[in-house]
Amino acid sequence: MPVIAVIGAQWGDEGKGKVVDLLAQKARMVVRFSGGDNAGHTVVNPYGEFKLHLIPSGIFYPRVVCIIGNGVVINPSVLMDEIAQLNQRGVDTTNLFISDRAHLIMPYHTLLDGLEEESRAGKAIGTTRKGIGPAFTDKAARLGIRAGDLLDKEVLLERLRFVLDYKNTILTKIYGASPLSLDEVYTQYCQYGERLAPHIRETTIMLEEALNREELVLLEGAQGTLLDPDFGTYPYTTSSSPLAGGSCVGAGLGPARVSRILGVFKTYCTRVGGGPMPTELKDETGDLIREQGHEYGTTTGRPRRCGWFDAVAARFSTRINGFTGVALTRLDVLDTLPRLKICVGYKLDGNTIDYFPANVAALGRCQPICEELPGWQTPISHIREYEQLPLKAQQYVTRLQELTSCPINLISVGPEREQTIMVSSIL
Repeated sequence: MPVIAVIGAQWGDEGKGKVVDLLAQKARMVVRFSGGDNAGHTVVNPYGEFKLHLIPSGIFYPRVVCIIGNGVVINPSVLMDEIAQLNQRGVDTTNLFISDRAHLIMPYHTLLDGLEEESRAGKAIGTTRKGIGPAFTDKAARLGIRAGDLLDKEVLLERLRFVLDYKNTILTKIYGASPLSLDEVYTQYCQYGERLAPHIRETTIMLEEALNREELVLLEGAQGTLLDPDFGTYPYTTSSSPLAGGSCVGAGLGPARVSRILGVFKTYCTRVGGGPMPTELKDETGDLIREQGHEYGTTTGRPRRCGWFDAVAARFSTRINGFTGVALTRLDVLDTLPRLKICVGYKLDGNTIDYFPANVAALGRCQPICEELPGWQTPISHIREYEQLPLKAQQYVTRLQELTSCPINLISVGPEREQTIMVSSIL
């Protein structure tokens, strides 16, 4: 059986949670490989509606092993709350495991996240202020504390004493904030360790064993390609790689083991936070898409910026990820619109370009060049066969497939698991 990486192809919030929940019916393992609880995956299934932030979207199947990989940063408090909420609603979490190499979000990370955003004033990135960026900064600076450290209290204390002394200097001398107590933080994280110990493992061995048994493994991404710190709209990006290449590093397997890369696109674009978005609609159409699609952040509740599908960005995303197929979501959100537009190029300083600029200032000056297609103006959320879609909806999907140069495997026509049209096989 293959390894399938499920990758956000735009600015995040594309519907990866639903796609993973759907595909996990045939999987043995789902591995979340990047991000932190700044991500939010909404899943609607027979258990109800859930908003997951750290736990993989395969958790609703008792036979599926769910792993929070080494590429994720974990706030233990958030994770334990999420486990408790799932348990209260009848979802078994005994098959949830945490990589002992995953880094932890510490109290100073959340404090610094807020203080750093405030210091940027009008040039704030628009982070969720959950400590994700500072935690990844410490990982790169070799100042991080990992999940495995919770299993050895002496190691934890030694590590924490060194790091906290350094962080308190920053908090007090640079930001004028109060220092954190070593005893309080240490006691708190010892308690987290006692609670989470049954879940913390050397997960790469578990992954290797599943692959050797030829069981289907899903790699679940967070955020989206255009927020990648290398290829996204830097500096308005996230802190870890949401790309297909990042899935291997963040899960702990070699790239040759990945056999399918499924890009998840919305039929339009959305973005949360700062940074350029060439097709953004600041008008009634943008407002209508936001309300029809309930486009508010799963984690923050912030209204998402909405715009037409950007095929220039989509081609770029397809190229740097190597998508073998596409999951197209939220087609039903466009049901009422009489006309639809697709961005097929940019106008930059009087010139026409067909590429996604690396320079964020240049991208901010890009004006979309759009094709216009007729809308279908009829409900489609009940449809389960592609041939039953209105002809104009089929034409829209076909045009997106042509522009992305990638086959569309499935189409989502609603938030629920069964509101899906399987166009062609993903496996």
